[in-house]
Amino acid sequence: QVQLVESGGGLVQAGGSLTLSCVASGATFGFSNLNFGWFRQAQGKEREFVAVVRWGGDDTFYASAVKGRFTISRDRTATYLNMNNLKPEDTAVYFCAASASGTWPLRDDYEYRFWGQGTQVTVSS
Repeated sequence: QVQLVESGGGLVQAGGSLTLSCVASGATFGFSNLNFGWFRQAQGKEREFVAVVRWGGDDTFYASAVKGRFTISRDRTATYLNMNNLKPEDTAVYFCAASASGTWPLRDDYEYRFWGQGTQVTVSS
């Protein structure tokens, strides 16, 4: 069983930056074959895909709403989401997720088996 713990959320003004972190633990099979994704859920809305990084770290994919502003990266046991030029519409709870399978670019939440508890990001105008 993989545990994921996010951190780094907070309150920031529009145009500012935040970096979210997600640390994985507990994988008896190791972490090298896990794809890491980030999703977000704004109040009253459905959870939506943000970004994903492939298990090898050599491939990434972004939602159109964040492409060019957000950067996803990873090391062996963690993933990071660097968010720049934040907008009020980026306000949401951000979740990291991990998957050892699925079809690239894994944009659907059902493709992820493991989820973190979420971290709140609030962007003020």
